[in-house]
Amino acid sequence: MAEDIARAEMTTRLNRIRFRAWRRGFREADMILGPFAEQVAPQLDEADLARFEALLEEDDHALYGWIKGSTPTPPEWEGLLMDRIRRFVAESVSSEVARGIG
Repeated sequence: MAEDIARAEMTTRLNRIRFRAWRRGFREADMILGPFAEQVAPQLDEADLARFEALLEEDDHALYGWIKGSTPTPPEWEGLLMDRIRRFVAESVSSEVARGIG
């Protein structure tokens, strides 16, 4: 019973994260963060998932610049999660863009 409740709460949380990631208001950010939320977020541990949720509170254009490396990433956001997002972009999103996502 407790496992079912925890699973339902996690499903709700992940759905909320996916919604926020896909509806940033900046299409380029959507195309990175949406697929990341769908494909990677369910595999994140609690600390990284909480960090990803907090990252989604940041300004779209700033966050996109940090991910793409066009603007310096603040020290508080530099680290393993940002590295994972960047790697995801390099490995997954770039190939989807080439195929015509969006």
